[in-house]
Amino acid sequence: MAKKKVTARPAEGKKKVSAKKAVVKSAVKKAITKLKAPTKKAPKEKIKKVHAVLVEDHHEHDESIDVNADIDEAMAADELEIEQPTHKLGEDQPIHQLPTIVSDQQVRSRDPLTTYLNEIRKYPVLSREDEMKLAKRYYETKDPEAAQALVRANLRFVVKIAAEYARFSSRMIDLIQEGNVGLMHAVKDYNPDKGARLITYAVWWIRGYIQEYLMRQFSMVRIGTTANQRKLFYQLQRQKNELEKMSSPENIAQLSNKLGIPKDEVEEMAKRVSGRDVSLDKTSDDDGGGTLSLGSLLSKEDGSLPLDEQLALSEQLKFLKDAIDSIRADLNEKEKIILEERVLNEEPLTLQEIGEKYHITREAVRQNEARLINKIKTALADLMK
Repeated sequence: MAKKKVTARPAEGKKKVSAKKAVVKSAVKKAITKLKAPTKKAPKEKIKKVHAVLVEDHHEHDESIDVNADIDEAMAADELEIEQPTHKLGEDQPIHQLPTIVSDQQVRSRDPLTTYLNEIRKYPVLSREDEMKLAKRYYETKDPEAAQALVRANLRFVVKIAAEYARFSSRMIDLIQEGNVGLMHAVKDYNPDKGARLITYAVWWIRGYIQEYLMRQFSMVRIGTTANQRKLFYQLQRQKNELEKMSSPENIAQLSNKLGIPKDEVEEMAKRVSGRDVSLDKTSDDDGGGTLSLGSLLSKEDGSLPLDEQLALSEQLKFLKDAIDSIRADLNEKEKIILEERVLNEEPLTLQEIGEKYHITREAVRQNEARLINKIKTALADLMK
């Protein structure tokens, strides 16, 4: 029986080898092409150094503002190193002598303060002549475009003023916003015929609005300890007209389900929003409820607060203590009694209790307390100048 010859198929083998070579050649060719082509760098998070230029007398000298913010949004101003001012309120100081913010570090472009500073750099400063033309145009015609141009040209000056007060607040951007409102008020009332530069007049309004904002912060310290409570606080603040109904278990349960927060926390925060604010203007109700005493705050260390809130509260209380210490020696005997028994006492006495203890009328206690609080406020304002 004839054996079948098994013949190799060289052609098929060659085809396989050729195919492999073709693949290799193709890969090499692609690699060479990529090497020759310009490479695209992988996108990186943009890091920009903020440089806001401020010009003395609006056109002669420039000065830098470098803002550090390798920190999250809520602490945008805490890392600023601030050169303290040497001039007094009301002095006609050239702009280059105002305090500067100094930092060699960089700022992430997503930071709101950085974004704002980059934005205001787009607006050119005005020469004295251009400023006067715009000011007269607005003064005579109330042209809103002229007012906008004047405001925009001076936004960087507001940043410089706000920097003086950054140590009093956890967010410099808030101070800038208040200062901007003061600037707009100044533009509205500015009379160019009196000869003074706009910014010489505006500095009073800018400082005034910033100081008023800080006084509100000192006068009203709202208590919120957990993330849930802060969420509740803002929700309830928007619905103050509904707070009278919050005692209803059904409403408490409804809001609890809506926000996904335990009922007891909803009920607690509802009480805080409706009346448990810490206030300089009102140390405590006559029945001992409603508001917390300043003394309970001054002695309180609340580790449950977020770090930024702890820092802000600590700084505010420090200045409250300094203000009280600065006026203590000048208080009359009745004011000293009220300071110790009512303002600084962790469990403040009521007006009636103080009156009975020291044999004075309830109305006399109230009047002396009002004078005392005004003295504390004045001392705080002096410390912030």
